[in-house]
Amino acid sequence: MNKLYKKGFTLIELLVVITVIGLLSAMVLVGLSGVRAQGRDTRRIADLRNTQNALEIYFNANTEYPSSTDWDSLETELINADIGVKKLPRDPLLSRSYEYAVSGDGLHYVLMAGLESQDSQALREDSDGVVYGVSCEDPSYCIEL
Repeated sequence: MNKLYKKGFTLIELLVVITVIGLLSAMVLVGLSGVRAQGRDTRRIADLRNTQNALEIYFNANTEYPSSTDWDSLETELINADIGVKKLPRDPLLSRSYEYAVSGDGLHYVLMAGLESQDSQALREDSDGVVYGVSCEDPSYCIEL
């Protein structure tokens, strides 16, 4: 009977192994949070580029950009223009939103998304300041045309 007990693990050994695995998992998840934020920022920039493409199609059909004052009305206007837009993208976190503003003459616009990463390379290449009433100060990424 003594041989049976020597073949298995003790409760203490199992608890130590489970604790070590838990600590390693926690460290990996903490390390991935920055990568996940960068992924969401990349998606935000791609969303603005796709919206920019839809705006250019709209401009070619109407010789001016939509006169909408917010993202939801821009979506409605692009859908009703019958240019192939089914819906506009939303921010991956949903607690943030994208912004759109148009110039008074309808020939220029700005698209804005707030990024999570303050040191993103994209922030060095975007518009800064206030454009058509939209604040484009970092960490906001703006596309201006």
